[in-house]
Amino acid sequence: MNKVVVIGSGFSGLSAACCLAQQGYQVTVLEKNHTPGGRARRFKEAGYTFDMGPSWYWMPDVFERFFKRFDLSVTDYYQLKRLDPSYRMFFNQHQNLDVPADYTQIRQLFESIETGSAVKLDKFMKQAELKYQMGMGNFVYKPGNSAMEFINLETIRSAYQLDLFQSFHQHLRRFFSNPKLLQLLTFPILFLGATAKNTPALYSLMNFADLKLGTWYPKNGMHEIVLALVKLAESLGVSFKYRQEVHTIDVKSSRASKVITQDKHWNADLVVASADYHFIESECLPIEYQSYTDSYWESRTMAPSSLIYYLGVRKRIDGLQHHNLFFDADLNQHTSEIYETPKWPSNPLFYVSATSKTDATVCPTGHENLFVLIPVAPGLEDNESVREHYFDVVMKRMERALGTEITAFIDYRRCYAHQDFIKDYHAFKGNAYGLANTTMQTAFLKPGIKSKKVSNLYYAGQLTVPGPGVPPSLISGQIVANQILKDARHETVV
Repeated sequence: MNKVVVIGSGFSGLSAACCLAQQGYQVTVLEKNHTPGGRARRFKEAGYTFDMGPSWYWMPDVFERFFKRFDLSVTDYYQLKRLDPSYRMFFNQHQNLDVPADYTQIRQLFESIETGSAVKLDKFMKQAELKYQMGMGNFVYKPGNSAMEFINLETIRSAYQLDLFQSFHQHLRRFFSNPKLLQLLTFPILFLGATAKNTPALYSLMNFADLKLGTWYPKNGMHEIVLALVKLAESLGVSFKYRQEVHTIDVKSSRASKVITQDKHWNADLVVASADYHFIESECLPIEYQSYTDSYWESRTMAPSSLIYYLGVRKRIDGLQHHNLFFDADLNQHTSEIYETPKWPSNPLFYVSATSKTDATVCPTGHENLFVLIPVAPGLEDNESVREHYFDVVMKRMERALGTEITAFIDYRRCYAHQDFIKDYHAFKGNAYGLANTTMQTAFLKPGIKSKKVSNLYYAGQLTVPGPGVPPSLISGQIVANQILKDARHETVV
């Protein structure tokens, strides 16, 4: 039981590979693309360097906790800078709001917008901190194998404090009423995959991560985390094989025996699939070994996909921060068009990352590096005319909000959407963020980390526990590694 094949080199795959190699397993990582990182890959064109996917570094304690497993620290691999302001929000009529890094200044900001809200924010954040400590310290690291993991005295005592049975929408309005404050506090949970009305109030823990733990930037970009994990993995003996697209998992007597790519068979005692769960199930396994049916997958609520533009601009653009949220449209309408009546948005909100505001290495001197993202529903028809339409929409709104011309100065442009997510990652319905964290898709109600029909096949990543996002994916790999070690100890005893 020594040879482990990990399918995919995203955060969950890299995490699992490191943890298993540390325990003496012989680990081989098979990656479809020519570089590691999955959605967190990097590319360089025309003098610009772009992180392809994740751009927010939140929950720094999760990364430190991971490296501590190896008696290491984040600073052994990359340097972090805390952003101040954390981000800028754009509203209608040329209004914008900077969210400072310092909590005292955040309180002052709230009070200036809504009288009495500073004290209410303290109470809200005290509850959010408790949820963060309990959720991230205990619940999020559970494997979600059954409800019994959560049916204990501690959980019963905590249920009220964690607001497990109240929506985030309701919870937030117990404290605040100003639309700007509501949008500021709602945005962190938008990418969890549901409206605030359908997201448990437990996830106010994201507000603690945002406003107290802060927004950070790894020097040279988010891909530095990937490079750190690869370096750690290789130091532990992990072997990486690129351009190895898996198409079959050979199953003998309910056990995976080989992982088959286009040009090689990889013998395996254990398989960790950190690639798209649905793809591995439906395309790589014989139907009799699939744990979930097509109807099951079709009934799942997915987190959003994304329409992304990578832009190089041959001028500096005043008015942008590193992170920028354009809330100059109707939030309720956009979220409804993602989650309730899925379609291309009528008038989308969007996000702009300008890493060149922090990092001079990502573009030529005097230029800007822009990453523009529109969250959209998964499963939509994606074509060039749609991409052109929304490019025109967001550029006009950005130019209007900033009072400057941008489009005429673009000297590099690339677009990325549903078709690309499917082509590069076999992403189910072209999703960008995985399975939504709704009440009925939390913990043991998600697809399991262990195959129900193949005894040595495990799953990691954003379609299983704990859910979408970089820190959860990093945790997911650890959960799977812990489960494998637990199962191995049990088999040894037996």
